[in-house]
Amino acid sequence: MFKKILIANRGEIACRIIRSAKAMGIKTVAIYSDADANSNHVVLADEAVAIGPSPSNMSYLKGDNIIAAAKTTGAEAIHPGFGFLSENADFVEAVENAGLVFIGPGAEAIKLMGDKITSKTLAVKAGVSVVPGTEGAVSDIDVASKAAKEIGYPVMIKASAGGGGKGMRIAHDERELREAMPQAQNEARASFGDDRVFIEKFVTRPRHIEIQVLGDSQGHVVYLGERECSLQRRHQKVFEEAPSPFISDKTRATMGQQAVDLAKAVGYRSAGTVEFIVGAEEDFYFLEMNTRLQVEHPVTELVYDIDLVEWMIRIAAGEPLPLKQADITPKGWAVEVRLYAEDPSRGFLPAIGKLTRYREPEGEGIRVDSGVHEAGEISIYYDPMIAKLIGYGKTRDDALEHLAKGLDHYVIEGLAHNRQFLRHVTDHPAFRKGDFTTEFIAGEYPDGYTAAAPDDDTLLAEMRGLAVLMVSQYGDRMALLGGSDALAKAERQFFISDEAGEATAIWVREQQIVEINGQSLTFGGQPDRDARLFKGTINGKPVVMQCRHHAARVEVMAGAHRIEVHVLPERVRAYQALMPEHGTGSGAGEICAPMPGLLTKVLVSVGDEVNPGDDVAVIEAMKMENLLKSDVSGVVGEVLAHAGETVAADQPLVRLTQLDSDDS
Repeated sequence: MFKKILIANRGEIACRIIRSAKAMGIKTVAIYSDADANSNHVVLADEAVAIGPSPSNMSYLKGDNIIAAAKTTGAEAIHPGFGFLSENADFVEAVENAGLVFIGPGAEAIKLMGDKITSKTLAVKAGVSVVPGTEGAVSDIDVASKAAKEIGYPVMIKASAGGGGKGMRIAHDERELREAMPQAQNEARASFGDDRVFIEKFVTRPRHIEIQVLGDSQGHVVYLGERECSLQRRHQKVFEEAPSPFISDKTRATMGQQAVDLAKAVGYRSAGTVEFIVGAEEDFYFLEMNTRLQVEHPVTELVYDIDLVEWMIRIAAGEPLPLKQADITPKGWAVEVRLYAEDPSRGFLPAIGKLTRYREPEGEGIRVDSGVHEAGEISIYYDPMIAKLIGYGKTRDDALEHLAKGLDHYVIEGLAHNRQFLRHVTDHPAFRKGDFTTEFIAGEYPDGYTAAAPDDDTLLAEMRGLAVLMVSQYGDRMALLGGSDALAKAERQFFISDEAGEATAIWVREQQIVEINGQSLTFGGQPDRDARLFKGTINGKPVVMQCRHHAARVEVMAGAHRIEVHVLPERVRAYQALMPEHGTGSGAGEICAPMPGLLTKVLVSVGDEVNPGDDVAVIEAMKMENLLKSDVSGVVGEVLAHAGETVAADQPLVRLTQLDSDDS
């Protein structure tokens, strides 16, 4: 067994690998860029080596520097995690040529499976079901158009050399194909250094289901069930679970056997994943094989009681895999969500910033895989995922209840994030029934998600009551510190106002009672102002809410709901005049960056006429290329930013004059 390994990655997966290695008695070496100098994985590892500047192409993608760090520190093997160099066959060969061990599959298997066109050909030979599509890569738009007509719309344009949603577009007709194909090629070139794409049939009402395989160097391969990964956004997975609530035992066994046959056909060793698209009648087709550890591997670990990272290390060290297929059975259920730094209310645009407050949930049936800490930053340089939260239990309902509890207790401040959106999906009736496809999020949340006040009058009263409780207790503490006799008053009266309307409230301090419009709420427990949580009871019912107190304004979050309550003393009858005025943002004549990122192209010049829907600029953020379009008609008066600049969210890029009066 290895004595020391280097982890060629960052963030939560680096921390995850370090934990398994430490449990095995193996010392670890972390690498880090300038942006990650104070990151968790640097602290957790036994040693850490600076690898370069913040951009990944100057640090985590520098294979020669990583190998040099391994040799300098005496590491015997390199674990690549996922992303970066994990599926780079040239890097694997360089590692082995340097006398080190790559903890993962061999270079040949990565080459064969890493190219979607080659892998599809091999899948056919191995007897695996495949989706109709082009036999090879296409680069000419006219050739692609002809192929798409033969296959039949809708079609999927996919980067040949990559995954993770990069370089992927759906086209429902020729017009969309001609617009989407160059975008897919540009993203593929930027992400993988290879702009080849291919065209294949897009299956309607599809589900994305993948099979986890594990093989040793002696040729023994098994599959560890499936993962349901259908809840996606822009081809990025958001929810993953094991097992799937959709497929039958017969389909599971057939898919599993095909995955094993494919792995054996390429001499696969280590952990890998064979991904399938599954139709409404459980017809399934091979998509690709990911020759690495998957982001969603924790749900398999929990359901099958196995440490996949540990077995990757053991297999790389030459140990045989003792698992027999007949002995592999699921035990319970697990559901994972990805907490992203993004703004659901703005179409899930990525966000950056400092985690000014960060508290992870704990408890039975909850697992958190993260690589961040309070005061840490989410930067523009890497994927915006904050952490993975997994709920698990004996049944799917148990797992979802634990997941909901974990989300309710997860405190994240300082930047926009998707916690309450995930909570809303968790309670969605269709998701609870297992009735969903890969189009679920796009269909149910076409404009994103904004947490709002609940329709339930009881929950609304409870949320308002907590706001009154916080303001009252704060006032009591201030009075006590100031030597006031306010504490002698048994009752205090307030006006409250929020998006649901206005109300009167009375705070009865001795009994911990809040009365709102005559409705009585008895609170058991105190809000934890530091943790921003209230974990207690209201009228004897257990309750968990998050709360933020800002003078006379209290933000209260309960599950997927959120309200801002203004709480003012009765004597302040002109309380509306004290409420903050919210600006409307950028002027109608400005076209602004919807997210932070790198401005790669400005597509207009001074004097150009633009209309709604016209392309204005291209912003690259979180490894994705985003086309910015105008919402108004006008003439370009000023170009305020230029290609190559890093721009902030809401930063004006173009100023228009001669606005159409109907648009302004």
